[in-house]
Amino acid sequence: MDTLTGRATKVQGDPSHPVTRGFLCGKVARYLDRVYSPERLLYPMRRKAGVPKGPLAEAAGVGRESEAFERISWDEALELIAKRLEQTAAEFGPESVLPYSYAGTIGQLGYGSMDRRFFYRLGASQLDRTICASAGGEALTQIYGLKLGTVPQDFAHAGLIVAWGSNIHGNNIHLWPFIEEARRKGARFIVIDPYRTRTAALADEHLAVRPGTDVLLALAIMHVLFRDGQDDAKYLQECTLGWEELRSHALKSVHSPERAAQVTGIAAETIERLATAYGHAGKDGRGAAAIRLNYGVQRSENGGTAVRAVAMLPLITGSWKQRGGGLLLSTSGSFPFNSARLQLPLMMQRSGLKRASRVVNMNKLGFALTELGHTPAAEDSMEGPPVKALFVYNCNPATVAPDSKRVLAGLRREDLFTVVHEQFFTDTTDYADVVLPATTFLEHKELMGAYGHLFAQISQPAIAPLGEARSNVQLFGELGRRMFGDPEFEDGEEELIAQALETDHPFFAGITKERLEREGHVPLSLPENERGESLPFSTREWFKTPSGRGELTPVPEWIAPHESRNGAEGGGEYPLEFLPRKADNYMNSTFANLPGHRQMERKTAGLLEMHPSDAMARGVATGDSVSVWNGRGRITLTASVGEAVSAGVVAARLDWQKLSQDGANVNALTSERLTDIGGGATFYSTLVEVARVADVAAD
Repeated sequence: MDTLTGRATKVQGDPSHPVTRGFLCGKVARYLDRVYSPERLLYPMRRKAGVPKGPLAEAAGVGRESEAFERISWDEALELIAKRLEQTAAEFGPESVLPYSYAGTIGQLGYGSMDRRFFYRLGASQLDRTICASAGGEALTQIYGLKLGTVPQDFAHAGLIVAWGSNIHGNNIHLWPFIEEARRKGARFIVIDPYRTRTAALADEHLAVRPGTDVLLALAIMHVLFRDGQDDAKYLQECTLGWEELRSHALKSVHSPERAAQVTGIAAETIERLATAYGHAGKDGRGAAAIRLNYGVQRSENGGTAVRAVAMLPLITGSWKQRGGGLLLSTSGSFPFNSARLQLPLMMQRSGLKRASRVVNMNKLGFALTELGHTPAAEDSMEGPPVKALFVYNCNPATVAPDSKRVLAGLRREDLFTVVHEQFFTDTTDYADVVLPATTFLEHKELMGAYGHLFAQISQPAIAPLGEARSNVQLFGELGRRMFGDPEFEDGEEELIAQALETDHPFFAGITKERLEREGHVPLSLPENERGESLPFSTREWFKTPSGRGELTPVPEWIAPHESRNGAEGGGEYPLEFLPRKADNYMNSTFANLPGHRQMERKTAGLLEMHPSDAMARGVATGDSVSVWNGRGRITLTASVGEAVSAGVVAARLDWQKLSQDGANVNALTSERLTDIGGGATFYSTLVEVARVADVAAD
């Protein structure tokens, strides 16, 4: 930092951190471009009278949004918000207020502390925050009792590494050096993914599984393992429950490699070879098998079952017992922060409601804004008043929520009072009545866990907040004091950090606020064996399920996603399976508006990737403008014909609506259907048709 100006001059990784080891991903390495962007939102703003909601009709891209808003003071903004929320709650009931947030910041304070206290105290509708990880997280918890996995550093000791739905080189770059170390020692690296990611391009082998068929592929691997006696019977008997039922189920002929090949698109001999290599890993002096599973697998209608099936594989072979073996999905559930103390859900009892307030699944935002309270029978038992006030923070739902045509119709309502706490004028702020400036992570203090390693951390503010930006803690603390005056809204960052650490969980043994302040990052205190190794699920003490074992029932059943080539809607007017992928150089929708990041993404931005056979059948060539549509919406993209996807699959990348052709992004095509477990999003269970724009116009 420049001590004279107080301006940050460089962002770099911590060289003392055992996992990040001094380097950053390409996205965050340019983080100062975001902090000091000339388009940064720095002051509270109010929509000008008479300006309709939505992007300005004449605007191309970004930069003119401020024409729709006028600057006001924080005091004016907070007074306006408090009065409108009070009026809304009095007229329609407090559940007519809906908070909408996710992981724009994932620190304990910014993600969920003072904000939850505020909305509990108000009695507002609760948000089921399931858009990203709930199906996989719930699936892992059902089997193991907590979200924990192979220590990232131990991947260096693996003999076989399988990246299953995991673009490690694109979004888990700090694991990559450990994989490279293992490969130098002779490890084989295999990628299972419907799309040829940058990680797949670097693998020893890429298996292009068809979307939504991962359950069947995992069952076929189990079939071979049990058939050939490559299961660890002693470990299964000692550490699992239901293995006999799973064995009988997996050995059914319907789960044979031959049958699975017909559905998954992976040849039977390839499945046999993969299963045999997986079963033999860790034997005869070879390194164990490690699976890096990621959340792409769970974003289909059967996504929870898919994660359960894949997560059972290391239990069958007992690979947890060896260093470098096992599976890693997320470590986020391993940090025993005291969330109840931070969020104080009991404050809801002061709201005047005589019950818990209703829960709205965030993937059904379009329904909640357009139908809830207006139809005789609300779907999914979501009942109660219509949503009359929406408070958005840590999220950009106009971009990321499914079925965006429905979402935008709801956001456009003039009778909906919308507040957005943001760093930029996003797709969502285009529909706001009040916009509030938010701090970046360089501008506030935080307590951090992780989902890719096992170190607790404190993040210190590096610079003063730019303009009049305020953190979530400041914003909701001030609103709570204005509207309610409860003493719980007096807590600041220091008090909240101390409260989050109020736990006697053994994983946090020796971790104190003082130590975190002094050392920056501190490892969790995980159990160790006689060799000083922490090997999750190597013994029964690790499992936190009701039985104290790995629970393998109910057995995973493959049911084709409704919206897939093998499902109820397959073979109809929308024959192509659509992958609405995340861009490699954005973080969901974050960074998408920055010129440097858009430059890094230039080769794939705005493209529809098609297999040559599908392109030929439609007379499409690379460079053609194509229309992609289904019953929910239509978008325009530019065709790119190649081998990135298999026949029958097309792919495009998430971008802001107003930075996309025709002002519509990939979520115009996705549905509000939920996953089988955990109520998650089903982005990758989507069917579409494609045609050249010229042909559509002629027709």
